[in-house]
Amino acid sequence: MIRVLVTDDEPLIRAGIRMILTSADDIDVVAEAGNGREAVELARAQRVDVALLDIQMPVMDGLTALAELRRTVPDTRVLILTTFGAQQNVLQALTEGSAGFLLKDSAPAELIRAVRAAAAGEAYLSPGATRHVVDSLASGRTGRAEQARRRLEALTERELEVLALLGEGLSNANAGQRLHMSEATVKTYVSRILTKLDCENRVQAALLARDAGLGA
Repeated sequence: MIRVLVTDDEPLIRAGIRMILTSADDIDVVAEAGNGREAVELARAQRVDVALLDIQMPVMDGLTALAELRRTVPDTRVLILTTFGAQQNVLQALTEGSAGFLLKDSAPAELIRAVRAAAAGEAYLSPGATRHVVDSLASGRTGRAEQARRRLEALTERELEVLALLGEGLSNANAGQRLHMSEATVKTYVSRILTKLDCENRVQAALLARDAGLGA
């Protein structure tokens, strides 16, 4: 079972998320929190697999809670819940180690997919906002491009090909089809890339690829 913590300062939203997630046979919502501080305390106590965090909350906001969770319970994967009005916060969350984000008006099936992906060690970016986030990041990329390209010098030609597809947002399976490789082989390449680039997850690697000019 995937152990999940749901964090939002609105009880009705928490109840709705709980109802959706518990409809899946492999997901168990073991705790709920109304602010970031409660989320950090409950995540430590319950040792959850995935923590869902709203960004705008009282007492401790989602970004501060994310930093605390990454520091104290690094095995807990964090998904950020957001709206279109919080894109800059989302970009910061991704660079600081979030497993991804999804919009609060996402379909129930998408919410379940996101939790499963995070629990499996993969990143999840909501299709409804991914392009907007990537484009926003790209618009301010100039100052980071040279640094990103220097970091990518450690990669082999094949690893660069895989990284470019991560920058396009492809899954391991789709990247394998594009490169005529098995999904398992792509997964091995991704792990190697993350180690060489000192990235927490594939989202950070994808953003680095975009900074360096790789990907579509």
